[in-house]
Amino acid sequence: MLAAERYARIVQLVNERGSMRVTELSELCGVTEETIRRDLDRLEREGKLLRSHGGAISIKTGQPETPYNVREVTNVEQKKRIAAAAVAYVEPGDRIALDASSTAWYMAAALPDIPLTVLTNSIKAALELAGKEQIQVISTGGILSPRSLSYQGPLAEANLANYHVDKAFISGKGVHPEWGVSESSELQANVKRKMIGLADEVYVLADSSKFDVKAFALIAPITKVDRVITDSGADPEAVARLERQSVHVIQVE
Repeated sequence: MLAAERYARIVQLVNERGSMRVTELSELCGVTEETIRRDLDRLEREGKLLRSHGGAISIKTGQPETPYNVREVTNVEQKKRIAAAAVAYVEPGDRIALDASSTAWYMAAALPDIPLTVLTNSIKAALELAGKEQIQVISTGGILSPRSLSYQGPLAEANLANYHVDKAFISGKGVHPEWGVSESSELQANVKRKMIGLADEVYVLADSSKFDVKAFALIAPITKVDRVITDSGADPEAVARLERQSVHVIQVE
């Protein structure tokens, strides 16, 4: 198989299946894993696919993020109540991580001007906090996603590795008692996974529409979560299944 044929075959396989691992592509294309890694790097530079940990994902599957202007007007009242409840767990002197969800933005708006350090990949959250003099804001930097108004990619992930926080406040497209917290975009999931890894306590902010949903990319198993803050519309059985996993569920009216 010529190199050009191999490139086309790799793109075809990734698009058909949504994602592929290096080991699978190596076997199907009859070349070494190192060759496949070089091929994937080249194809990512050409904009034909996205690299992921251990493989590649389709451009079509890998970036199905809902535009921010749509997310910020979806379930607004529930998200604001969830954000207000989350603020109650923030204490003066805390170091916290906020992801780029619309609920985290509402939380940033609700935070009082007290001594805090906030680490975020969200442009909107950073701007919201900029007017609060006692709050130090640290942005991850990285590749700007215009759909989510956030930073993502290898630079954002690498920068997060330099920090430790007391609490991380994370959202996602799905909260499933057995599978975990998930996101539609693998790039966003990677950033949120890093935030969870650097936090002592993990809070998931999720309105009831996210319960029992398995989105495309796993952020973390539910065992990594300390508390889930949701609204009163959450399914009681789903709440009970979460609590059986030692997750404390807070429901707001």
